[in-house]
Amino acid sequence: MKRKLVSLVLATAMITSSMVAMPVFASDDTATEETADEKKDDAADDTEKPDVDLSDKKVGVCIYQFSDNFMTLFRTELENYLIELGFSKDNITIQDGANDQATQSNQIDAFIADGVDLLIINPVNSSSAESITDKVVAANIPLVYVNREPGEDEEKRWEDNGWNVTYVGCDARQSGTMQGEIIADLGLDTIDKNGNGKVDYIMIEGDPENVDAKYRTEFSVKALEDAGLEVNQLDDQVGNWDQATAQQLVANDLSQFGDDVEVVFCNNDAMALGALQSIEAAGRTVGDNIFLVGVDALSEALDKVEEGKMTGTVFNDHISQSHSAADAAVKYLAGEENEHYIGCDYVKVTTDNVADIKEMTK
Repeated sequence: MKRKLVSLVLATAMITSSMVAMPVFASDDTATEETADEKKDDAADDTEKPDVDLSDKKVGVCIYQFSDNFMTLFRTELENYLIELGFSKDNITIQDGANDQATQSNQIDAFIADGVDLLIINPVNSSSAESITDKVVAANIPLVYVNREPGEDEEKRWEDNGWNVTYVGCDARQSGTMQGEIIADLGLDTIDKNGNGKVDYIMIEGDPENVDAKYRTEFSVKALEDAGLEVNQLDDQVGNWDQATAQQLVANDLSQFGDDVEVVFCNNDAMALGALQSIEAAGRTVGDNIFLVGVDALSEALDKVEEGKMTGTVFNDHISQSHSAADAAVKYLAGEENEHYIGCDYVKVTTDNVADIKEMTK
């Protein structure tokens, strides 16, 4: 299936602060490279908006859970950008799925009954995409999925049927790879505190239903192995994206494995912040005798990277994703087509570029 990659000038500037060209994951899982100039051209193309009156169009937005830190950034940026495009704030309704698929399904049914002109959905469970798609398509409403990617078979179904359905998000394999690279770049001599010649790590995963959790877990470790490092998994636990849960899990692991824990991988920054609380409570020091990485580049996580209390994070571009989702929705309303997959780049964040990223995202 053909996939489109988009990125904003914002992301381009961040990328060029640390590298000349950045690998992106294509649909065939093969890394390709796109220069900064090409990214700027893409960004310029994506700013060309269809000529359509949006002032009376009704938008329904379903978010899997309002308490998710990243999705709070996303939905705030999305609403602001929809208004900027010409939608009335009164016609934009954003619902909290409360991490319950039945609740979200009822919200979708209500939006359909209310006759919304388009739906933007961050599904509670990606596995529910087929049933969601069927009911929305039957109602002849354009549909944009965001952040939680349905399966490739589902996306192919949209393409085969020519439906006005697309997915907008970043490829989580890229974020996992970047986490692993942040650690690998330190070198084994720095990481291997217990002298066994291996990277001894614990993994704190997000929601097991979410493909992002699967890929970040898999590809962070793969990046270490690809760098020629031998790895040793001490533990792998599900933290469900939650800071308090991660704090307890990491506390348990530090108590059980002690100084053998050299690296803590967390599938998102909220869990990394919880992990940091337990690391500090155990008398360990990030950057000295333990290393910690997350994903999202939440403002608090960026502060911790800058202070040296997190080894690094990965910027999950809520700006590019939310804008691309809105732009795709507008194209559907104008009678135009979209690619059925619209991807955005992640950006690796370390002490080398954290100040630039904080400035650009504040």
